Amino acid sequence: MPVIDGLHYAEAGHGPGVLLLAGNGARGRTWHLHQVPALVEAGYRVVTYDARGLPPSDTPDVVTMADLVADAATLIERLDLGPCRIAGSSMGARVAAELCLERPDLVDRAVLMATFGRRSAYQAAMTAAERSLQAAGIELPDAYLAVVRAAFNLSPRTLADDRQAQDWLDVFQIPLPGAAGTPSRQEAGAEEDRLKAYGGIESPCLVVGFADDLIAPANGGREVARAIPGARYAEIPDAGHYGYLEQPERLNAELLTFFDGEIA
Repeated sequence: MPVIDGLHYAEAGHGPGVLLLAGNGARGRTWHLHQVPALVEAGYRVVTYDARGLPPSDTPDVVTMADLVADAATLIERLDLGPCRIAGSSMGARVAAELCLERPDLVDRAVLMATFGRRSAYQAAMTAAERSLQAAGIELPDAYLAVVRAAFNLSPRTLADDRQAQDWLDVFQIPLPGAAGTPSRQEAGAEEDRLKAYGGIESPCLVVGFADDLIAPANGGREVARAIPGARYAEIPDAGHYGYLEQPERLNAELLTFFDGEIA
């Protein structure tokens, strides 16, 4: 993969630029199964990348939200994409929203998936529980972790289908390929309430919620859509936190309709 300022990236297609931002811990190739082919076929030039803090991209001791936003801006500028369409999921959506605030000149329009502007009591408790587990130095068996990942990230409809559920469980137990470097500690301000700040976003935005998302519940997405002036909200049924992989046709339809449409 080519590298810009320590960021490993990939690009495909020709036409108007699209930058896709993956969630926390996810690599750029997350988008290559479903979204990149659909966007390239629709006539877009698509760039994906491994965020700073995740090997093989640079892994400093700590990565902040400011770092992540600056990296997205650097890629857009250095690859001559802007102003471009951007789309992010989970942490990638939060980076996209902050980019709209910090560098609106680089953003044509933005899609924010599986996002929130403030943490709910449940989300805060989940984060605290994860940190407690890490602090205790407990290593859970891979088979158990696979089940936990499935339960938190997938829709009950997916889990009710034995074949689909087993396929996902098998994937979750595959060891990740090794890469030089240790993932950075992330201090990206997830505890901060950003809903009021989002009121300053002027870029056209589509907020997408996944109806069965436990990590970033759909209500958080609806709050974000209400906070951003003129934003539209769409909800994908039968989809968990990995909704862009569970329901790619529905997600891609929303993505392309928004990307292709006229902006008032």
